[in-house]
Amino acid sequence: MNILNTRYVLVVVTLTGFFSFSVCALTADHDHDHQEDKHYHHVDVNLDNDDTRQHKNEYAVLNEEQRRIVGIEIAEVKKTNYQVTQSASAEVKANGYTSYIVSPRTDSVVVNRHVTLGDKVSQGQKLVTLFSQEVASAQAEYRLARSEWLRMAKLTGTAVSESEKLAGKTRFDAAYGQLIALGLSDSAIKSLHSLANETLGEYALIAQQVGVVLNDDFSQGQRVEAGYALMMLADESTLWVEAKLPVKADIDPHNIDQAEVLFKGRKYAAEVIQQTHTIDPITRTKVIRLSVDNKDDVLHAGMFVEVQLTMHSTEQAMLVPESAVVRDQAQNWVVFVEQSDGALKPVQIRLGAQIGKHRVIYGLDSPSRLAVRGAFFIASELAKSNFDPHNH
Repeated sequence: MNILNTRYVLVVVTLTGFFSFSVCALTADHDHDHQEDKHYHHVDVNLDNDDTRQHKNEYAVLNEEQRRIVGIEIAEVKKTNYQVTQSASAEVKANGYTSYIVSPRTDSVVVNRHVTLGDKVSQGQKLVTLFSQEVASAQAEYRLARSEWLRMAKLTGTAVSESEKLAGKTRFDAAYGQLIALGLSDSAIKSLHSLANETLGEYALIAQQVGVVLNDDFSQGQRVEAGYALMMLADESTLWVEAKLPVKADIDPHNIDQAEVLFKGRKYAAEVIQQTHTIDPITRTKVIRLSVDNKDDVLHAGMFVEVQLTMHSTEQAMLVPESAVVRDQAQNWVVFVEQSDGALKPVQIRLGAQIGKHRVIYGLDSPSRLAVRGAFFIASELAKSNFDPHNH
């Protein structure tokens, strides 16, 4: 015949003048040949000395009035898509698609400048006057070829053969093409039609579009080689913004819901247009490039700004407020899940990414009702019980 020994322990701790917290433990020893030990642990927060109930493991039992008094809030949490915000420092750059470098196409000498750094220029405006021996030869050749062609074009009948006409026209077209290749404008070429006293070899580079002079690296009288960057013009109505993000920031432009550039309290809508596939070996970052509208002309190349990207998750997850997650006595992360009878049970979870004031959690059934506020209070009172579930 099996002998059943039963021990009852009751501990009462007064927390406030009107608030009591009780722990009840019931241990039953049986013949281990027939039945395993069973452990029942119960934690009851009780303001009105209501009847308590027994639960496996540690539970907190509070009625609606008690939850209100101690500030416990219960909410349903389920898997859902969420948004992530990534911020980074960035630099404003000239739009490489709407800017160009002003440079001579042959070795030249700077005769005169017509604009300076920071000037806004209009299309067709004269920027710099240069002199080149090659241009002088090309201008002279054009004048001769044009004059010869005009003479031949007036001849009729057998005065000139078709082959001679073709040769004259070809020479004229080649002379004209040479001046275009050297960077002369149509108006500059037409000015050669006059025999007025004009220095051959001088020519001007003009603005091909509306823009701002961003770089200006030359002096009057300086000899420059073909391709030398005299200045850079940029249309700043649309600019680039380049942000450096950590390598772990795996950003897919297709997942970005919103991109903004922040500068002096203002926000500018932006669009991600590129991201590098190489990593900076020194900073261990990658560059992401945005295009930003700048019609009010506030942003300028060289400024430092902040970029904010809002992206949606590719997978669903459970997202809870930081206040819902606490550590238990074993230093495990837990949340308190409401059971069918209203008891709050600590359930161990795994933490995921931090999203603002929320955390992604794993290891919980979806949906679940849990304490999104007041979890720290519940954990503190459970810890005060000092109850070891393994004591017999």
